[in-house]
Amino acid sequence: MSTLRTLFLNPPSYAGFDGGAGARYQASREIKSFWFPTWLAQPAALIANSKLIDAPADDLTLSQVLQMAKGFELCIIHTSTPSFDNDAQVAATLKRAFPEMRIGLVGAHVAVLPEESLRGAPAVDFIAREEFDYTLCEIAQGKPLPEVAGVSFRENGAIRHNPDRALITDMDALPSVLDVYKRDLTIENYYIGYLQHPYLSLYTGRGCPARCTFCLWPQTVGGRTYRTRSAASVVAEMARAKELFGQVKEFFFDDDTFTADLPRAAEIAKGLGRLGLTWSCNARANVPYEYLKIFKENGLRLLLVGYESGNQEILNNVKKGLRLDTAQQFSRHCHELGILVHGTFVLGLPGETKQTIEQSIRYACGLNIDTIQVSLAAPYPGTELYRQAMENKWFEPSSLVRNDGTQSCALSYPHLSSSDIQAGVKRFYTRFYARPTPIWRMLVRMAKDPMERRRRLREGREFLKYLKSRPSSSGKDCGCQDHRQSLSA
Repeated sequence: MSTLRTLFLNPPSYAGFDGGAGARYQASREIKSFWFPTWLAQPAALIANSKLIDAPADDLTLSQVLQMAKGFELCIIHTSTPSFDNDAQVAATLKRAFPEMRIGLVGAHVAVLPEESLRGAPAVDFIAREEFDYTLCEIAQGKPLPEVAGVSFRENGAIRHNPDRALITDMDALPSVLDVYKRDLTIENYYIGYLQHPYLSLYTGRGCPARCTFCLWPQTVGGRTYRTRSAASVVAEMARAKELFGQVKEFFFDDDTFTADLPRAAEIAKGLGRLGLTWSCNARANVPYEYLKIFKENGLRLLLVGYESGNQEILNNVKKGLRLDTAQQFSRHCHELGILVHGTFVLGLPGETKQTIEQSIRYACGLNIDTIQVSLAAPYPGTELYRQAMENKWFEPSSLVRNDGTQSCALSYPHLSSSDIQAGVKRFYTRFYARPTPIWRMLVRMAKDPMERRRRLREGREFLKYLKSRPSSSGKDCGCQDHRQSLSA
């Protein structure tokens, strides 16, 4: 079947902005970091006559993108709450240059706010809501918009919303993203501080059974059910990835919680072990020792773990479903087995006080984990945290990002200002990384590996430059971004 020539675009934005298909919390970061645009690569793999352009990772200007967009009949732009205004302008520029091009938006923001988004982006023809892979495939095949489930679109001056599209249940039916990666992306352009470089990330499933009130994707696009590909198909894909990307040193499974189905995760791990791959994944801080041991014995290097807070009441407030003592035991087991842990924390969640910030800092320092990320709580539309913030007037009338693309603290409480929360981030980092153990770990790794040494020196310079750019007197001294990414020692 013939299809429209389709361009999938993560558009130019703020310098270093990674708000496209890979980042959960969209903003520029302290050091050079880019996630793979997997959410765009997946529908691109469904549409034969397509191309993926990841402008931020490739450092492309809008003028360069316009040159590359010639000849395309359909353009799909991934947008986010912080980047929406910019992306609407990109769409308008594309429409002026190519009046016949149909333009659609995808992403969590427009899935939640389709009517407002269409009104705010007059150049956009439609929005593909929810899980949009097959929606876009049908549009590219020429199916009329009124017949496509999961679409909001303009018709005779009015905005129409078609019925929702059901979430995908047969994940094995989706084609691999590897061919799109190989064809359209430069693997070496993607950096994450705590992952070996070059790395490669992909999904083996979508959705998350956890109920965290602040997490964007399960509440907007992915859903609360963990829908997975079979272990056999994952292992087969990783064997092919090994052949296609011989330069890759580490593979990262970007599922919201790869360890949500432990027997399946163990089966995949054993297959990866047979392939001799080094890998890492997202995990909750409650994986039993026996599974951690299986993972480690079969190539696991690092777990990315959301601890969020060192205060049990705050964890309960955000429905984390995790006990502090369970997380501490899990961390001890990882250390005993030699599994590295990148721990993520969030400041400013409901119940936060100056005292709980200090409690989280002490808790993180006592976990004996390797690296951390400290984020500002971000009330994105579509999340329960956003609804709570609006109802309780916790949400300050300010942007989620500053004019340089870095995250701004949008929450404040009667007992805790946004400046207090932001000031806690820099204090958190300083207290954690100024201890002898993290410094020693970093020096040892740098001494063993010249490439590691050059990389860490570059990241250190970028991070210090970032900190100096934040005025400390007002408390706006450090706004940390993506919930999963930051300085790694």
